[in-house]
Amino acid sequence: MPKGRLRTPDGIDIAYETVGDDHPGEPVVLVHGFASSLHTNWRLPGWIDAFERSGRRVVALDCRGHGESAKPHDPSAYAGWAMPGDVVALLDELEIGRAVLMGYSMGGRIASALLADAGERFSQGVLAGVGGGMLQSEDEARRAEAIATTLLADDPSRIDHPAARGFRDFAERQGGDLRALAACMRGMDRSITPERLGEIRPPVLVIVGRDDDMVGDPRELAACIPGSELHLVTGRDHMTAVPARATKEAVFDFLGLDLRKKPAPR
Repeated sequence: MPKGRLRTPDGIDIAYETVGDDHPGEPVVLVHGFASSLHTNWRLPGWIDAFERSGRRVVALDCRGHGESAKPHDPSAYAGWAMPGDVVALLDELEIGRAVLMGYSMGGRIASALLADAGERFSQGVLAGVGGGMLQSEDEARRAEAIATTLLADDPSRIDHPAARGFRDFAERQGGDLRALAACMRGMDRSITPERLGEIRPPVLVIVGRDDDMVGDPRELAACIPGSELHLVTGRDHMTAVPARATKEAVFDFLGLDLRKKPAPR
């Protein structure tokens, strides 16, 4: 898988990988979740291989603060259009005019901003692992601060916030930079509104584990996006929806791709 690095206009190095560069058609761009990476979110669960087998070029990036990308400790480095802008800058770097866009969790938040404000760059969108909680800005801000505080705590076991401690445990298992992740959580844009979502024009699939209790009601999110489809993955929660074959089947069906396609002879 060819690897590359992109220097953004604000001086942040973004790591990315591509596969299937000789495949025709619109590429699939993948944006991972918080404290994760392109490797953990997309390669290990088989998403990258599945998209390549279907005949699509795949582009995946490590979001700033994550994976092999630069990890600034200032929340302002993650604010506003910074993180969605990294995706647009990568499309420009690779001379990709339009693509299919899929984001999970934090990546779904980033993808929603891209579909709303740069929708001409995307033919289809998949918002995975996000729900109506994304629209509750005050609640989201309180939750984000709890996560950031837990990430920076000397003794996180003394903080009574199970979800925040779960993110801390996950980040440590991934070898994440806790200061950068806390800055990301504090600085990340939370200005998505029903009005902005109502401007989305590409076809969108909202897909969430039926047992996901972290993201709010996905029906509220889907109702804001004109013509969107909603799919709930039975028996899966926020962490277990990513590797589920049922998730892949629903996404590939929406995108009109063949999940069962075998690799072409080399």
